[in-house]
Amino acid sequence: MTSGTAVERMSIGEVAATTGLSVHALRFYEKEGVLLGPVSRNSGGRRRYTTSDVEWLLICGKLRESGMPLSELTRFAALVRQGPGNESERLHLLDAHRKSVDAQIEALQECRSLIAWKVGVYTEHLARSDAENLWAPTT
Repeated sequence: MTSGTAVERMSIGEVAATTGLSVHALRFYEKEGVLLGPVSRNSGGRRRYTTSDVEWLLICGKLRESGMPLSELTRFAALVRQGPGNESERLHLLDAHRKSVDAQIEALQECRSLIAWKVGVYTEHLARSDAENLWAPTT
């Protein structure tokens, strides 16, 4: 540390609160090799995370939230840990995931359109007071 300032370290609870990940998820990510480096520990053996750890975990959280499988996330982390020289492989992995997310968004937009149409149908029928037989079960 050339600046003479200490690196801010956060407890696992603080990181959980900051990232929205559970303490269990943080330990699991560490065990599965999702983090970019080892998490340091204080003299009592408690995990201490850096700001860089938190920034990486925020990215990982969004990748998982968007449906990236753990195996792909672990592969991406391994590539980043390896350093320069594998950027095209990282790009391929991220681009494939982006395409998957785009397909999910398209499917959800189709669902939303159908729901919006159906809301319009019900709204129209209720305004006319003739919603009595909308999809009523047949006897």
